[in-house]
Amino acid sequence: MKKSGAKEAEGGDSPSELIDGRIRELSDWRGATLARVRALIRQADPDVVEAWKWRGVPIWEHAGIICTGETYKAAVKLTFAKGASLEDPSGLFNSSLDGNTRRAIDLHEGDEIDEAAFQALIRAAVALNASARSRKGSKGA
Repeated sequence: MKKSGAKEAEGGDSPSELIDGRIRELSDWRGATLARVRALIRQADPDVVEAWKWRGVPIWEHAGIICTGETYKAAVKLTFAKGASLEDPSGLFNSSLDGNTRRAIDLHEGDEIDEAAFQALIRAAVALNASARSRKGSKGA
């Protein structure tokens, strides 16, 4: 049985295989950065589900979207769907700071990420998603 969100993508490739392909095709610092944050996400949440949406954007989900992993010429952008609701004591969010919902981390060539703080942010996003889902479930009871 496949996890929710792990449905086959176009061409029969799984989302994980498509993300593997994106990392290989980038073959530069962006691919290495995407691979590193992917590994950190998987370590922080072993139950994370990978998805491939919006014409080629890697997505990590658990009880809802945790974050996306978009790649641009000069940045890898990790957009947290509910980032504005997350505590960020280490100041990792450095982009999309004006919105009411999302927050992002833009990583540029040579940037180091505070791995412990990033993983704490992932776990907080999962907890927020789970609490929102349980509130929805209790309303219908």
